[in-house]
Amino acid sequence: MEKRKICIVTGTRADYGLLYGLLHEIKEDPDLELQLIVTGMHLSPEFGLTYQKIEQDGFTIDAKVEMLLSSDTTVGITKSIGLGLIGFAEALDRLRPDIVVVLGDRFEILAPVQSALVARIPVAHIHGGETTEGCIDESIRHAITKMAQLHFTSTEQYRQRVIQMGEHPEKVYNFGTPGLENIRRMKLHSKDELEKELDFQFGKTTFLVTFHPVTLNKKGPEQAVESLLKALDQFPEAKIIFTMPNADTDGRVIIKKIQQYESARKDRVKAFTSLGQIRYLSTIKYVDAVLGNSSSGLIEVPYFQKPTVNIGDRQKGRLCASSVINCAENSESIQQAIEKALSKDFQKTLESTKSPYGTGEVSKNTKEILKRIDLTSLLRKPFFDLIRA
Repeated sequence: MEKRKICIVTGTRADYGLLYGLLHEIKEDPDLELQLIVTGMHLSPEFGLTYQKIEQDGFTIDAKVEMLLSSDTTVGITKSIGLGLIGFAEALDRLRPDIVVVLGDRFEILAPVQSALVARIPVAHIHGGETTEGCIDESIRHAITKMAQLHFTSTEQYRQRVIQMGEHPEKVYNFGTPGLENIRRMKLHSKDELEKELDFQFGKTTFLVTFHPVTLNKKGPEQAVESLLKALDQFPEAKIIFTMPNADTDGRVIIKKIQQYESARKDRVKAFTSLGQIRYLSTIKYVDAVLGNSSSGLIEVPYFQKPTVNIGDRQKGRLCASSVINCAENSESIQQAIEKALSKDFQKTLESTKSPYGTGEVSKNTKEILKRIDLTSLLRKPFFDLIRA
């Protein structure tokens, strides 16, 4: 019997980490053929050429789709999507997968989904139904939902939201988030191992900071990142690890500010283009607080029962654990949130932190659906009307 060909697309260090377990499950299944397409930041020297890490992990890359221009303007991002459409049209035509799997909501992932739609290839979407009101990702995520035929959400609330958008309940599965599954399966570094790998000594107080542009904010990120850095200076004894932002609109503004900040404080600040999954998760384990506006602050960090200072509206609408402190994008609010995160009273509450994002066998369950679902009529999907239902 011919193997079912499942094509997974990854465009960033973050989505690769979340897809790792599923990639492994498909690769090890004798009835399935794994196809892997890498694109976006994975292929950019500026963002660390992270496709090399994928190859080191033992995965064969079946296609590389170059789409990322050396520009983070709105015009540059739009042109990148256009290049992606051309590249993915060719890659999917050559590979002829039975189903395409994507995760999340970034512009790099919009291109393969559009290409698959026109090529009449079913799409499975992971992490749909979520809301992030400060980003264009919000619209991209919901657009992908309407172009996809199978849906794997991270909570029941998000599953209900996908159904609310007209997707049939029988095609919407809630197995939890693969991010937490990865943490449980992964052997993280000891603190000594991590410090050697990073060439960085943790202090009595250490912060991990990841700050991305809020892409629906026309003002740009300059004022917000300056407020963050001003707030950090109120903790002069703290050691700080930065991970650089993604290839979003105005991302280079943030990168330049962080590099200048690091250069003036080399004794206690270090910035990384990409930590990689194991080093990033290990860092969360040993820092005292995670600051910024990344989804990992809401999803992965609470698993470690560490405080998150979630800045601004980028993640507005996402479910939050009790360990997440939301604050505005001004230095005073950020400073107050950090002080709260480090306070003895708040630290005492962290032991009772529970993640809203599930703890199931996400990758195995997802793989089984991809393996067994009937593909013959999957492309044609009637709108599921809640009123009629």
